[in-house]
Amino acid sequence: MGDKAPAENKNFRILVLGAIGVVYGDIGTSPIYAFREALHASKQSVGGTVTEILGLLSLIVWALTLVVTVKYVGFVLKADNHGEGGTLSLMTLARNSLKGRPVWVLVLGIIGASLFIGDAIITPAISVLSAVEGLEVLAPQLANWVVPITLCIIVALFFVQRFGTGRVASVFGPITALWFLALGVSGLVHIFEAPGVLVALNPYYGIRFLIDHAYISIAVLGAVFLAVTGAEALYVDLGHFGRRPIVFAWFALVFPCLLLNYFGQGAFVLTHLESVEHPFFEMQPEWALLPMVVLATMATVIASQAVISGAFSLMSQAMHLNLLPRFTVLHTSETQAGQIFMPQVNFLLLISVVLLVVGFKSSSALSAAYGIAVTGEMLVTAILLLVVMRQIWRWRLVAALAVVIPLLIIDAGFFVANVAKFAQGGWVPAVVAIFIAFLMQTWISGRKLLSDRTKADDVPLDFLLGNLTKKKPNTVPGTAIFLTSEVEGAPTALLHSLKHYKVLHEHNVILSVVTSSSPIVPDDEKIHFESFNPLFSRAVITFGYMETPNIPKALALARKLGWKFDIMSTSFFLSRRTIRPSVKGGMPLWQDRVFIGLARNASNATEYFQLPTGRVVELGIQVTI
Repeated sequence: MGDKAPAENKNFRILVLGAIGVVYGDIGTSPIYAFREALHASKQSVGGTVTEILGLLSLIVWALTLVVTVKYVGFVLKADNHGEGGTLSLMTLARNSLKGRPVWVLVLGIIGASLFIGDAIITPAISVLSAVEGLEVLAPQLANWVVPITLCIIVALFFVQRFGTGRVASVFGPITALWFLALGVSGLVHIFEAPGVLVALNPYYGIRFLIDHAYISIAVLGAVFLAVTGAEALYVDLGHFGRRPIVFAWFALVFPCLLLNYFGQGAFVLTHLESVEHPFFEMQPEWALLPMVVLATMATVIASQAVISGAFSLMSQAMHLNLLPRFTVLHTSETQAGQIFMPQVNFLLLISVVLLVVGFKSSSALSAAYGIAVTGEMLVTAILLLVVMRQIWRWRLVAALAVVIPLLIIDAGFFVANVAKFAQGGWVPAVVAIFIAFLMQTWISGRKLLSDRTKADDVPLDFLLGNLTKKKPNTVPGTAIFLTSEVEGAPTALLHSLKHYKVLHEHNVILSVVTSSSPIVPDDEKIHFESFNPLFSRAVITFGYMETPNIPKALALARKLGWKFDIMSTSFFLSRRTIRPSVKGGMPLWQDRVFIGLARNASNATEYFQLPTGRVVELGIQVTI
């Protein structure tokens, strides 16, 4: 016992440090631009008086308190799906708790996931831009170099994704921890100069600001919301670190340092009412400005890395839940299954981020595009949280509504404030989210049509086995595994094999792969094996939606069930379907073509299920949808 406690404490400290680097990277870079944008939004109409500055500061402080501390730390982090978090995990948890697995919950999950991708292209652009803009304060003549330097950093960031984040992640925590300490110290210095700024802790100042300046409250709230962007990362990365380390990191370091820095910026502005344009960098002493720019750039790269990794993880979950076609997934770690690289997704994110930087050119301009995706995702989370409270936690309706309705009002207020910036750039993440949701809807509908067409031509498995028992064809040595997504019907590959080869192997296994609603399926529950007769058997492999499907590895588990699986004497038979569009199909012709394009660009089953290429036989068929 004496050795166990220190080991657990050491592991907890490592998890806390990792959470600081990955979970809080995004929200930790918000002080660079959030208070600045709130000042700009208010100064255009009311100027920068002491009362207004205290009001803005109060709004930021209470946004952090209510959105992050109360909503996410207090409630959302408790709604885990077997330890995993994120929009799709919450959607799966909520949907399975309701009778009939209603479609509206699936739709909410698709919307939330699509909005996360919309956010994923904005975060790297605005974060890195805002940090590099510190060069303008250091040396105004470098202003023209901000965009080129930002582009170089972003291209390098996406280029190194293929090498994996394992080695880089080991320094994420220490650098981000240093960043938060720098935030706290730099803010604390200025609080001593103007301690009266602490009265902004009173929510009265924020409420009074919104009442007195109702005509600009929407614009101001849109800027204030920038302080809490990144809150969703607490839930997305829940499975990587666990609730305790994330909560401890928030209260022990992140929240106090964020508050100190915002109060420090407020104190600095109060003592320089007329001359502040970029409070975060201008409040730094001259000797600390360059180190702070460098540290800020490193912190924003880390924040961007966390969002990119989150996008890979979410797209992988969407694939396993059959919401999107199979993309190529490369594993960058031999020990950590969650560390993956998706080349197609990485390339599309890179192009999108580069276009944003070139198109908007400054973090101030880009801030208008930031918010719609995040606030929309927060609204989805709040609605799904209500379902979990009622169905899983068994809260009374009154108690659940008493918690969720105030959170929904806050989220809706921020959402409306960000929608007001739609024409100035808010349309960017909205368009991206709509496009991703459209692709998901097309893929789901297309797969259903394809399944219906395939079932129409199916031969019942019992009927086929009965005929083969009566008239047994010639057999050859070895084992044949026929992959099929239909559990009841005979695999198309088996029918075509009999049609063309007119032989069977000594052992034939009909294999179906199922994705569980749980993130991970234990090995003793992963495979179900049954024998129909000496010639035919059925195997059903169940993978969790967070797992990487590996059929050979899973089949090795069948040895415990009495099947002597030998990969070198086994052939895998797959059907390769050529899909043709139909004018009379269930979708419009143009949408049929979109589905066919997605199917053609999907990675093949051999790669996806990690089958040995030398043991795979593909038989082609043509299907009209």
